[in-house]
Amino acid sequence: MKVFIFDLDDTLYDELQFVKSGFRSVAAYLSEMYNVNSEEAYAFMLHVLEKEGRGAVFNKLLKEYRIFSSKNVRKCISIYRLHSPDIHLSKEAEEVLEKLKNDSVYIVTDGNKVVQANKIRALDLDRKVKKSYITYRYGRIHSKPSPYCFLKIAEAEQVPYSQMVYVGDNPNKDFVGIKPLGIRTIQIRQGAFYDLPFFDTHQAEVSIEKLTEIFEVIRQWEEGF
Repeated sequence: MKVFIFDLDDTLYDELQFVKSGFRSVAAYLSEMYNVNSEEAYAFMLHVLEKEGRGAVFNKLLKEYRIFSSKNVRKCISIYRLHSPDIHLSKEAEEVLEKLKNDSVYIVTDGNKVVQANKIRALDLDRKVKKSYITYRYGRIHSKPSPYCFLKIAEAEQVPYSQMVYVGDNPNKDFVGIKPLGIRTIQIRQGAFYDLPFFDTHQAEVSIEKLTEIFEVIRQWEEGF
């Protein structure tokens, strides 16, 4: 393999870290503005997240403290998205990126441009990879499963697709658009898509439990297994 490409969320770090960090920032804001107990508000958000998912959290929080308004919902969303996150790479990601420090390593990630850039900065990935492609910078039409950013990487590196490998966690979109090109694909089985069934067209060639296993997978590919 000549080029190594990684997804970001739930691949190089646990995205729940970002969620909790954002909740902390929202709780701190509400404590300052409305004298809400920040620890109680944080615990309430985690409870709603566990029971109902992210979509309902801020609405329910604000209603719980009788400060609900559309303006306050928008403010909470803004704080959540734009805060400087307290997040860190997984131990395995640190090890993998250290081993690949002399190779061509990229990130391709979907999501809000500012949010993803803040995550990349917080994880110090600008120093650890050659370039990070935030797909939304090129228009949502070029977000995954579009191969647009992968084509840009292939052009920049001047390598055949078969010498590129992408590691991601989400078979809904990570692999289906690039497999027809011949880009090699590995699913890291962590996060929300750990054990969900998908059509063969959407599945990676190989799935792994720990990120460090990519080296054994690549060794087997190179030996023709």
